[in-house]
Amino acid sequence: MVALVPAAGRGLRMGGSVPKQFLSLGGEPLIVQSLRTLQAASVVDQIILAVPSADIDYCEKEIVSRHRFTKVTKVVAGGAERQDSVRHALAQVPSDTEIVIIHDAVRPFMTIGMIAEVVAAARKEGAAIIALPMRDTVKQVRTDGTIERTVDRAPLWLAQTPQAFRRDWIEMAHEKAHAEGIRATDDAFLVEWLGYSVTVVEGSGENIKVTRPEDMVIGEAILASRKGR
Repeated sequence: MVALVPAAGRGLRMGGSVPKQFLSLGGEPLIVQSLRTLQAASVVDQIILAVPSADIDYCEKEIVSRHRFTKVTKVVAGGAERQDSVRHALAQVPSDTEIVIIHDAVRPFMTIGMIAEVVAAARKEGAAIIALPMRDTVKQVRTDGTIERTVDRAPLWLAQTPQAFRRDWIEMAHEKAHAEGIRATDDAFLVEWLGYSVTVVEGSGENIKVTRPEDMVIGEAILASRKGR
């Protein structure tokens, strides 16, 4: 089982000059939290990390070696967008791999249980993602800022990671999307686009994606809560 961690984003919404995956959370770079969980997961054999080309040396020394992430077998240059980084990492996956896991570096609160569940579902169905049911009321809004209608939230889920796929499905999806110029922020979309079904495994509200400064405050609170349990 190979896990891919795209971590080449610049994190423009966070402000500042440090990419968000390297910001400090609990006294450690944000990316360390995600890698530690993948390192501890028994179903994960290898981890391939995609980072900005200028940060490869830093990641190899200060992230992988310093924290003894022995499952990280390759640190590759990411691309301009997340989809490009995943494609670059996929190119390094051994051909005998059955299932590929993809996890956002900036979702530091994934659990080993989530990994095990999404992998089990992918082994059975071919593709699966962690997701969360919508709990807030959803409004569809016109361009002038007025509400057009209230949307039924029952069938709506918020996609998260980790996501897991048959290797041949996700490779084919990325290759075809690249050739045809299809862009997506979610790997499951590309698999759906090929016509395959993707199973949903319910995740957790703690599995946040750090994209804005206030998310770091929430993240520190989650860390403190977990340490107190």
